[in-house]
Amino acid sequence: MAKLYFRYGTVGSAKTLNLLAVAHNYRQQEKKIILMKPALDTRFGVGSIKSRAGLEQEADLLIYPETTLLSVDYANVSCVLVDEAQFLSEKIVGELRQITLEWDLPVICYGLRTDFKSHLFEGSRRLMELADSIEEVKATCHYCNRKSIMNLKYVNGRAVDKGPSVELGAEEKYLPSCYRCYSAELSKKPERRLQAVVS
Repeated sequence: MAKLYFRYGTVGSAKTLNLLAVAHNYRQQEKKIILMKPALDTRFGVGSIKSRAGLEQEADLLIYPETTLLSVDYANVSCVLVDEAQFLSEKIVGELRQITLEWDLPVICYGLRTDFKSHLFEGSRRLMELADSIEEVKATCHYCNRKSIMNLKYVNGRAVDKGPSVELGAEEKYLPSCYRCYSAELSKKPERRLQAVVS
């Protein structure tokens, strides 16, 4: 039976770059793949899957709340790749699980594990529950040399842990951090936080 994979990491851990590299490898072997992403992720344009390194491809399928993945024809497909999987609903993750059973296709999902408040996203939680393989895409803390496990959000130069988990297009900056630095940045006085972002 084909497996459901969840490859997670903090912001800036090259998850999308990894996804695009896997897509390239399949295509180099002339194998058909399907690239998917949640429709709500429009940071780089509708349908665009783009890494911070600049590599970019168009998604073959945008996932909306009403999308039914089980109605898609997966004949001759070798692999399904999903970007920004943290934004998926439990229902969609369940359908991805079914694709591995009904079509015997590997499904590889990439995304964040937790939001900037340290809580699991809905899609990530369900993937943690259902995935055959859970792999961490490792990155280093922005402030030190420890492994990053947190996504630190800045709004107006201040580290915050309040507000909506999904806020696309807002004027904030996300940085990867270890828990020690995450906690330290949140406890700083406002003027010191601003200096940390500028420096």
